[in-house]
Amino acid sequence: MTTTVTDTPALTRRLTGFQPTGRLHLGNLLGALRPLIAAQDTTESIALIADLHAMTMDHDPSSVRRFALEQATVMLAAGVDPDRTPIVVQSQVREHTELHYLLECVAAHGEAARMIQFKEKSAAGGPIRLSLLTYPVLMAADILLYDTTQVPVGEDQNQHLELARTLAIRFNTRYGTTFTVPEGVRPDSAARIMDLAEPTTKMGKSTGTGRIGLLDPPEVIRRTIARAATDTIGLVRRDREHQPGVTNLIDILAELTGREPSDATSYATLKQEVTDAVEAVVAPIRARHAELAANPDLVRGVLAAGAEKVRPTAAATVRRARAGIGLLD
Repeated sequence: MTTTVTDTPALTRRLTGFQPTGRLHLGNLLGALRPLIAAQDTTESIALIADLHAMTMDHDPSSVRRFALEQATVMLAAGVDPDRTPIVVQSQVREHTELHYLLECVAAHGEAARMIQFKEKSAAGGPIRLSLLTYPVLMAADILLYDTTQVPVGEDQNQHLELARTLAIRFNTRYGTTFTVPEGVRPDSAARIMDLAEPTTKMGKSTGTGRIGLLDPPEVIRRTIARAATDTIGLVRRDREHQPGVTNLIDILAELTGREPSDATSYATLKQEVTDAVEAVVAPIRARHAELAANPDLVRGVLAAGAEKVRPTAAATVRRARAGIGLLD
């Protein structure tokens, strides 16, 4: 089955997920957070902190908890309104794991084993956790649990949405209409933000030396951008094949300011313009985060309220799935 991706406006409910495996960065802001915030007036959105997914690899338990709370705090600082967009920690809504198992009962081993993350990491050798194989089914449960109609997807996420759609259709066909079949929507941000040091690699939360964290101090941002990879061509232009570093810097500037650099701009000037643009956007988030981080109980309260808000929908979905698949009330 091929995932349908549409550029049409939101229909009903959108789910955007974040894994607490590191600090949120500029790519997360432009590719996920900004579209989520912009859609708050027109869609019924949920921001999901998928902490169970962080356990598919060796992890530090205290780090998972710390990053989950930090990510929620950054979301609030960036402008997510919890009254319109509940922020939910996956493990605090137990229906996620119950629906995960029910969906495993209609999923095939081959469907999970062909997922790119499992194929790449298992090919590298060493011990592989069973959860790495089955977490795409958990991701499907995350999506289907809330009658989600829209899932923002990038190129590297189409495969997961395709599995969610496949399992929903299969379950509905075998056991009666139970799940809403979600559609993919392209992120509102046209640019794919890459690592500044390795511009052929997507910017990541836990890897790479060219990431710009949303909580990075000004001197770190300046140093990271100053060290951004460019080339010896000397032309400020978009050419992803031959000038990936320069192209990445231009994309960042355009996304943050809505303008393109002059053709006469030097690499040094381009980097300075990008530095100024990043700091202008990040500074208010950093300041608001500091205020919120001083009151973690407030953030924990937001998460508790988010779980309570979405739990009725989650419980109703699991009841339908249990009844359809043959379990007693």
